[in-house]
Amino acid sequence: MEIYIVKSGDTVDSVALENEVSVESVLYNNQIEYPYALAVGQALLLTKGTPSNERKTVSVNGYAYPFINSDVLNQTLPYLSALSVFSYGFSAEGDLIYPPLDDTFMIEAAIQFQAAPILTLTPFGPDGQFSNYLINRVINNWEAAENLIQQITETVQAKGFQGVDVDFEYILPEDRVTFAEFVGRLREAINAIGYPVSVALAPKTSDTQEGLLYAGKDYALLGEAADSVLLMTYEWGYTYGPPMAVAPINKVREVVEYAITRIPEYKIDLGIPNYGYDWTLPFVKGESKARTIGNIEAIEIAVDNNAEIQFDPVAMSPYFRYTRDGLEHEVWFEDVRSMEAKFNLVKEFDLRGMGYWQVMKLFRANWLLLADTFWIEKQSE
Repeated sequence: MEIYIVKSGDTVDSVALENEVSVESVLYNNQIEYPYALAVGQALLLTKGTPSNERKTVSVNGYAYPFINSDVLNQTLPYLSALSVFSYGFSAEGDLIYPPLDDTFMIEAAIQFQAAPILTLTPFGPDGQFSNYLINRVINNWEAAENLIQQITETVQAKGFQGVDVDFEYILPEDRVTFAEFVGRLREAINAIGYPVSVALAPKTSDTQEGLLYAGKDYALLGEAADSVLLMTYEWGYTYGPPMAVAPINKVREVVEYAITRIPEYKIDLGIPNYGYDWTLPFVKGESKARTIGNIEAIEIAVDNNAEIQFDPVAMSPYFRYTRDGLEHEVWFEDVRSMEAKFNLVKEFDLRGMGYWQVMKLFRANWLLLADTFWIEKQSE
């Protein structure tokens, strides 16, 4: 695969002719729809040959909700080692709460494509937000914790899951050790039936990092307690924050450099965002709210508004500005250049692999580039 940056005057036909590739492959790789317009600065993935056989084997996980489009799911699963079903909750008494929609089709599809279906556990309260009260109640109550672990184990076996992912956020600082102990006890139970346990980690850069996202996550303890970890290396640019890259590579690198001092690299998955944000300017703290968009949608916005896509060489992320209905907007998203930078980080630090939040929208160029860069670990028949 090669990456081509669109210049002024380029068309799909001229790009294909110049690079000696088929028009059909350019359209397919990059999900370009009729009338086949391009944006100046757009990064196109071109198929120029066959991948090298000398590729690192990686584990690739993707999170998805049970309302994922079946066609998107089936086009994505060939590139996944695991599919994390989002999500299962629990009560203060440790009773497991199933997702509101049936996830059976996801489990069956994952197994069909040799990707492990994973039960994702989250502590959502009645308001749909992460609840540190709920976490505190369960992990500090032996009876409730054991009840939850038992119900998770039974559900994994009954529904055909092949692992558990613990995605808890806003853990109280005083629950730091107890949370790690809970993960370790859950791992013992799930390992006993032949499956692994992973845990998601907020993107820390030091042991003493303050803030509710960070203080309750002890990298060393959780790295020891779980079979693998996911570094949630995204959301620097987020819904209520100022416009910036969602996963600037310079910031992502800082997290990885810290993580490998506390956790073996063969246990670490790099978190990768599969989305972007569209901010209306000017940004007003406490008032502004960015709109979440897909990466293909971002290109369509640029095309529709005749915007030229820029690329930040520090963040290694694409962005652009446009004006609609008298309002200025700023968009940050992911393209194959920003993905390549993240893949290079996985190779540089010899990490276990990567985990995508989330795979609800198809980003075909990413998956093609991934398969060109790595061997993707698959479950045995």
